[in-house]
Amino acid sequence: MFSKSKINEPAPKAPEAAKPAAPATPATPAPADAKPAMAPKPKPPASVLSSDLHITGNIKTSGDIQVEGTVEGDIRAHLLTIGESATIKGEVTADDVVINGRIVGRVRGLKVRLTSTARVEGDIIHKTIAIESGAHFEGSVQRQDDPLNPGRSAKAGSNPAAEVKQ
Repeated sequence: MFSKSKINEPAPKAPEAAKPAAPATPATPAPADAKPAMAPKPKPPASVLSSDLHITGNIKTSGDIQVEGTVEGDIRAHLLTIGESATIKGEVTADDVVINGRIVGRVRGLKVRLTSTARVEGDIIHKTIAIESGAHFEGSVQRQDDPLNPGRSAKAGSNPAAEVKQ
Protein backbone atom coordinates (compact mmCIF):
# COMPACT_ATOMS: atom_id res chain seq x y z
CA MET A 1 0.00 0.00 0.00
CA PHE A 2 2.79 2.41 0.82
CA SER A 3 4.34 1.67 -2.50
CA LYS A 4 1.07 2.44 -4.26
CA SER A 5 0.73 5.69 -2.36
CA LYS A 6 4.27 6.61 -3.27
CA ILE A 7 3.51 5.84 -6.88
CA ASN A 8 0.45 8.09 -6.74
CA GLU A 9 2.26 10.81 -4.78
CA PRO A 10 4.80 11.84 -7.44
CA ALA A 11 2.06 12.74 -9.89
CA PRO A 12 0.08 14.84 -7.36
CA LYS A 13 3.24 16.46 -5.93
CA ALA A 14 3.38 18.96 -8.77
CA PRO A 15 -0.28 19.93 -8.23
CA GLU A 16 0.28 19.94 -4.46
CA ALA A 17 3.12 22.39 -4.94
CA ALA A 18 0.73 24.48 -7.04
CA LYS A 19 -2.05 24.12 -4.48
CA PRO A 20 -0.33 26.14 -1.75
CA ALA A 21 0.68 28.82 -4.25
CA ALA A 22 -2.75 28.96 -5.88
CA PRO A 23 -5.40 27.02 -3.95
CA ALA A 24 -7.38 25.11 -6.57
CA THR A 25 -10.00 23.87 -4.12
CA PRO A 26 -11.41 27.32 -3.19
CA ALA A 27 -11.24 28.48 -6.80
CA THR A 28 -13.39 25.58 -7.98
CA PRO A 29 -16.34 26.32 -5.64
CA ALA A 30 -16.18 30.05 -6.41
CA PRO A 31 -17.43 29.60 -10.00
CA ALA A 32 -20.03 27.18 -8.69
CA ASP A 33 -21.12 29.84 -6.20
CA ALA A 34 -21.09 32.49 -8.91
CA LYS A 35 -23.46 30.47 -11.10
CA PRO A 36 -26.17 30.20 -8.40
CA ALA A 37 -25.66 33.88 -7.60
CA MET A 38 -26.35 34.70 -11.23
CA ALA A 39 -29.38 32.40 -11.34
CA PRO A 40 -31.56 34.61 -9.07
CA LYS A 41 -30.63 37.77 -11.01
CA PRO A 42 -32.97 37.18 -13.96
CA LYS A 43 -36.22 38.93 -13.11
CA PRO A 44 -39.47 37.06 -13.47
CA PRO A 45 -41.90 38.43 -16.04
CA ALA A 46 -44.35 41.12 -14.96
CA SER A 47 -47.55 40.01 -13.27
CA VAL A 48 -50.50 40.91 -15.49
CA LEU A 49 -53.90 41.79 -14.06
CA SER A 50 -56.22 41.25 -17.02
CA SER A 51 -58.94 43.64 -18.16
CA ASP A 52 -61.75 41.48 -16.74
CA LEU A 53 -60.21 41.53 -13.25
CA HIS A 54 -61.56 43.81 -10.50
CA ILE A 55 -59.51 43.97 -7.30
CA THR A 56 -60.57 45.62 -4.07
CA GLY A 57 -57.57 45.87 -1.76
CA ASN A 58 -53.92 46.77 -1.70
CA ILE A 59 -51.22 45.17 -3.86
CA LYS A 60 -47.56 45.06 -2.85
CA THR A 61 -44.67 43.41 -4.68
CA SER A 62 -40.97 43.91 -5.27
CA GLY A 63 -41.49 42.83 -8.88
CA ASP A 64 -43.23 44.30 -11.90
CA ILE A 65 -46.99 44.62 -12.44
CA GLN A 66 -49.00 45.40 -15.54
CA VAL A 67 -52.59 46.40 -14.74
CA GLU A 68 -55.24 46.14 -17.43
CA GLY A 69 -58.26 45.83 -15.13
CA THR A 70 -59.64 47.82 -12.17
CA VAL A 71 -57.98 48.18 -8.77
CA GLU A 72 -59.58 49.94 -5.82
CA GLY A 73 -56.68 50.23 -3.41
CA ASP A 74 -53.04 51.13 -3.19
CA ILE A 75 -50.35 49.55 -5.37
CA ARG A 76 -46.64 49.31 -4.58
CA ALA A 77 -44.24 47.73 -7.08
CA HIS A 78 -40.86 48.08 -8.76
CA LEU A 79 -42.20 48.78 -12.25
CA LEU A 80 -45.88 49.55 -12.64
CA THR A 81 -47.52 49.77 -16.06
CA ILE A 82 -51.11 50.97 -16.21
CA GLY A 83 -52.79 49.78 -19.40
CA GLU A 84 -55.14 51.89 -21.52
CA SER A 85 -58.21 50.07 -20.24
CA ALA A 86 -57.08 50.13 -16.59
CA THR A 87 -58.53 52.20 -13.75
CA ILE A 88 -56.78 52.64 -10.41
CA LYS A 89 -58.48 54.30 -7.45
CA GLY A 90 -55.83 54.67 -4.79
CA GLU A 91 -52.19 55.60 -4.25
CA VAL A 92 -49.60 54.25 -6.64
CA THR A 93 -45.96 53.90 -5.55
CA ALA A 94 -43.21 52.45 -7.75
CA ASP A 95 -39.67 53.04 -8.92
CA ASP A 96 -40.95 53.37 -12.50
CA VAL A 97 -44.56 54.23 -13.32
CA VAL A 98 -45.88 54.19 -16.89
CA ILE A 99 -49.46 55.41 -17.13
CA ASN A 100 -51.52 54.66 -20.22
CA GLY A 101 -54.89 54.47 -18.44
CA ARG A 102 -56.72 56.19 -15.57
CA ILE A 103 -55.58 56.85 -12.02
CA VAL A 104 -57.62 58.61 -9.36
CA GLY A 105 -55.22 59.19 -6.50
CA ARG A 106 -51.63 60.09 -5.68
CA VAL A 107 -48.74 58.83 -7.81
CA ARG A 108 -45.27 58.43 -6.29
CA GLY A 109 -42.33 57.35 -8.40
CA LEU A 110 -38.69 57.89 -9.18
CA LYS A 111 -39.60 57.96 -12.88
CA VAL A 112 -43.18 58.77 -13.85
CA ARG A 113 -44.37 58.77 -17.46
CA LEU A 114 -47.81 59.83 -18.65
CA THR A 115 -48.47 58.71 -22.20
CA SER A 116 -50.89 60.42 -24.57
CA THR A 117 -53.76 58.17 -23.38
CA ALA A 118 -53.16 58.79 -19.65
CA ARG A 119 -55.80 60.31 -17.35
CA VAL A 120 -54.56 61.23 -13.88
CA GLU A 121 -56.66 62.92 -11.22
CA GLY A 122 -54.36 63.47 -8.28
CA ASP A 123 -50.96 64.65 -7.21
CA ILE A 124 -47.74 63.34 -8.70
CA ILE A 125 -44.62 63.20 -6.54
CA HIS A 126 -41.59 62.26 -8.61
CA LYS A 127 -37.87 62.52 -9.17
CA THR A 128 -38.23 62.68 -12.97
CA ILE A 129 -41.41 63.04 -15.00
CA ALA A 130 -42.43 62.92 -18.65
CA ILE A 131 -45.85 63.98 -19.87
CA GLU A 132 -46.70 63.32 -23.50
CA SER A 133 -48.92 65.58 -25.55
CA GLY A 134 -52.56 64.53 -25.19
CA ALA A 135 -52.28 63.28 -21.60
CA HIS A 136 -54.99 64.51 -19.22
CA PHE A 137 -53.68 65.55 -15.82
CA GLU A 138 -55.53 67.27 -13.01
CA GLY A 139 -53.55 67.85 -9.84
CA SER A 140 -50.19 69.09 -8.64
CA VAL A 141 -46.68 68.00 -9.48
CA GLN A 142 -43.93 67.97 -6.90
CA ARG A 143 -40.30 66.97 -7.40
CA GLN A 144 -38.51 65.19 -4.56
CA ASP A 145 -35.15 63.44 -4.41
CA ASP A 146 -36.75 60.50 -2.56
CA PRO A 147 -40.45 60.37 -3.52
CA LEU A 148 -40.87 56.74 -2.41
CA ASN A 149 -40.46 57.56 1.30
CA PRO A 150 -43.35 59.89 2.10
CA GLY A 151 -42.55 60.12 5.82
CA ARG A 152 -39.15 61.75 5.50
CA SER A 153 -39.04 63.65 2.22
CA ALA A 154 -42.66 64.70 1.92
CA LYS A 155 -42.78 66.39 5.31
CA ALA A 156 -39.31 67.88 5.09
CA GLY A 157 -39.72 68.87 1.44
CA SER A 158 -43.28 70.17 1.43
CA ASN A 159 -43.31 72.29 4.61
CA PRO A 160 -40.44 74.63 3.64
CA ALA A 161 -41.79 74.91 0.12
CA ALA A 162 -45.22 75.84 1.45
CA GLU A 163 -43.68 78.50 3.70
CA VAL A 164 -41.68 79.98 0.83
CA LYS A 165 -44.75 80.15 -1.45
CA GLN A 166 -46.85 81.88 1.17
